[in-house]
Amino acid sequence: MSDRPIRLLLADDQQLLRAGFKMVLGAETDIDIVGEAGDGVEAFELTRRLVPDVVLMDIRMPRRDGVAATADIVQANLPTRVLVLTTFDLDEYVVGALRAGAAGFLTKDAPAADLVEAIRTVHRGGAVVAPHILSTLLGRFALHRGADDDRSPAILGALTAREKEVLMLLAKGLTNAEIADSLTVGETTVKTHVGHLLTKLGVRDRVQAVVLAYETGLVKPGATD
Repeated sequence: MSDRPIRLLLADDQQLLRAGFKMVLGAETDIDIVGEAGDGVEAFELTRRLVPDVVLMDIRMPRRDGVAATADIVQANLPTRVLVLTTFDLDEYVVGALRAGAAGFLTKDAPAADLVEAIRTVHRGGAVVAPHILSTLLGRFALHRGADDDRSPAILGALTAREKEVLMLLAKGLTNAEIADSLTVGETTVKTHVGHLLTKLGVRDRVQAVVLAYETGLVKPGATD
């Protein structure tokens, strides 16, 4: 990976919040704020023009919300990763944002250190969603699925038994290290399995894989075993 700073675009309709983010993030030597957007339309237009590494995207904005703007960025095949911000950790828009292709989300009251680290993680290709929040959100989403939607689609048939097992553990919020301990294998082996299952499922990252696990019924809401 290049040693150049992470090019970041701020997208929030509240100027005061953008100023606060600039104050916090501008102090980091490895983050370069390249632009600001006040709504979803502007966020997409600036992303297409500036091609930042990461967009810090407010989920509720005028003209076009963060979910739609995230979908626009993903569908345009831009190499930009989106980290969504929301006021409430159970915001109903969050599942939509994850499905649209967001690399994760944080609440706006997250500590500054967590925000900085989240941006770095997303830039590295990782995903940032608090496990308990992810499970709750996706569980709520899955509860709305009808009984006829409970079958796993053919796409899961491409996974080996071990890859499916790893996916189920990912969906429960386990880290690679925790999965390695659970399966009594090395962490490098887990990373290999995760890479293979992402490729086979045709998803961008582990968050998208977890969404798929819930959507297909592979993981049930509230399941712990």
